[in-house]
Amino acid sequence: MKFPKMKNRMNVWGYLALGYLAVVLLGSILLVLPFSSKEGGTSYIDALFTSVSAACVTGLVPFETGIHWSLFGQSVILGLIQLGGLGFMTFVSILLLILRGFGQYERRAVMQAVGGNPSGVKKLVRRIVIGTAVFEILGAALLSIRFIPDYGTGQGIWYSFFHSISAFCNAGFDLFAGTELGTGSLSHYAGDPLVSLTICALIIVGGLGFCIWGDVLDCRLRFKKFQFYTKAILIVNTLLLAVGTLLYMLFEWESAYAGMDFGEKLLAAFFSSTTARTAGFYTVDPITMSDSGYLLTVILMFIGGSSGSTAGGIKVGTFTVIVMGMVAAFRSSRDLNIGNRRVDTKLLYQALGIFVAYLFLILTATMIICAIEPDGPNTFAQTLFEAASALGTVGLSMGYTATLSWASKLVLITLMYAGRAGVLTLVFALSKKRDSAEIRRPIDSFFIG
Repeated sequence: MKFPKMKNRMNVWGYLALGYLAVVLLGSILLVLPFSSKEGGTSYIDALFTSVSAACVTGLVPFETGIHWSLFGQSVILGLIQLGGLGFMTFVSILLLILRGFGQYERRAVMQAVGGNPSGVKKLVRRIVIGTAVFEILGAALLSIRFIPDYGTGQGIWYSFFHSISAFCNAGFDLFAGTELGTGSLSHYAGDPLVSLTICALIIVGGLGFCIWGDVLDCRLRFKKFQFYTKAILIVNTLLLAVGTLLYMLFEWESAYAGMDFGEKLLAAFFSSTTARTAGFYTVDPITMSDSGYLLTVILMFIGGSSGSTAGGIKVGTFTVIVMGMVAAFRSSRDLNIGNRRVDTKLLYQALGIFVAYLFLILTATMIICAIEPDGPNTFAQTLFEAASALGTVGLSMGYTATLSWASKLVLITLMYAGRAGVLTLVFALSKKRDSAEIRRPIDSFFIG
């Protein structure tokens, strides 16, 4: 079936990108207002940086959120996180649903954004909104068990909802700096199973995507009835969490986790493996990690979460297709098989395109920032870490962001925006069909490897 051409109106993906831009600009205007900060003023570049980081659910900040921003500023940030987490495309979907319903083209564009089958878009949109509210309220209720005794009723409730929404949306913003227990993100709760596991659960559910947990709900947790994509993503995601936890335990046993007992090390390793996949919280500061732990974090940030989720990165599906494509190449197989299913080899080209695009953007941004800050106190490793965190919309930092010049902050702003909005456009451009037959060139040999 051919989808109708859109000659006289902007591509839906153009609306998505402009929508993110409009939200970001509105947020920056609100954050630059004198009463948004406790000190009575914020430079526009820092307000813009914070707005982009919140709307793109990243978590990189030029200031500690709990110290610099007033309650109004924190509320604006939380609103931007929620908008970015639900996805601007969800709101476009609701608007189309209210105004004129869905056409075939709009259905296709929406499902490209949230990852699923073009049928049942209305049901999916309702499930996104209701499911998000349920998970965030449940997370806040669990966190309040610890936060209300620690911070008092009013502040404890606010902290519970703020960090529940931030975790589910994989944003990584926290308010603990400046409090009596604030030692950097969730460091105070490194050995607390209630807080750590609640945050991890919110991150994992938000990072799996709306269609994954929708399918799990429809099948009533019966694995055999899950769709093929759901099964594959759940298996690969579990493997990444398990392998990441094991490697963090191995690398940081006598380094960042020194002084912890076995249970605390296991909890910290699991938290690190979870949050590095685009959440941005930490219970153990990345600065204290070994070189092996540092590289593992960069790799996990690069992979990210699932398509159609609140997470960033190249996505678990992309990573799976590339790995299985490598296996097929080593076996000299003409088919790309995942489990007992064959996948269209065109997906491998798209996956490799996304992989190369991400790698190119990270390395280019790192090179530019190093050129802008030749005499800065930060190393190449710190710059690369920050660039990977920005494009992967992770938010983990080695304490670098606040020291950057305005030009370097603009580079990171571009990466965060590209990681949340721009790569979706790339995926759609790669997947749309040509109207005319493609001319095939003469075949010839070419040497690789």
